[in-house]
Amino acid sequence: MAEQVSVASATVARDLRMADLRAALAAGWGDFLACPAYGLFFASIYVVSGLFLYFALVVRGQVAWLIPAAAGFPLLAPFVAVGLYEVSRRREAGLPRSWRGVLGALRGRGDDQLLMMGGFVFVGFTFWIILAHGIFAIFLSESGMGSESIAFLSTGAGMMMLAVGGAVGAMMALVFYSVTVMSLPMLVDREVDFLTAIIVSLATVRSNPVVMLVWAAIIGTVLFAAMIPAFLGLLVALPVLGHATWHLYRRAVRER
Repeated sequence: MAEQVSVASATVARDLRMADLRAALAAGWGDFLACPAYGLFFASIYVVSGLFLYFALVVRGQVAWLIPAAAGFPLLAPFVAVGLYEVSRRREAGLPRSWRGVLGALRGRGDDQLLMMGGFVFVGFTFWIILAHGIFAIFLSESGMGSESIAFLSTGAGMMMLAVGGAVGAMMALVFYSVTVMSLPMLVDREVDFLTAIIVSLATVRSNPVVMLVWAAIIGTVLFAAMIPAFLGLLVALPVLGHATWHLYRRAVRER
């Protein structure tokens, strides 16, 4: 029998293994192949946003800002994946899938909890951009170069900025990952308040630190790699990871 711990209105597994990650990825791939239109639709929003951001920064001569912007992108990925969780939920339960039903999941269950969580994630992304701006400004002033020059990143100050910014960004990403990885699927699955969902998400990470950190590393690595070919790799990577996260949630969290 699986080891579990009671948290709020749910029980959280304490025995997640690497095999569960492989099973989640396989199930996520299966969902994507079975319902590709939904995955491509939601991923395209991410891709178009990324391309728009890229060209906007290039036109304004702020090329160096691509790094903090790209680093903050994964903070928004879980919220973009809400529609994918609904597709997986309906497929698992044998429910009919329709655009109206799937898009309706973005509104939550009519209690604004999902909307409040979305606002929480957006505030976090904004805070990261402000923080990155401060770090960038400090090291840029030391280098004496313009922000439009990507050569700044090859200087001593530029490399130090990457190290400091990377460390701060990693800590923020870990916090938001821990808060959202199980809470967003839970808000799609059940009528709970977003604070309860956050508590369950944090408990899942705390109860399975190694496996959940590996899952975070997989998500981060795959998303960054998928951004390299003009963000186009996200058309496959984001749907598969979104569906897979739903299946990992179903393995980790049960009703009490």
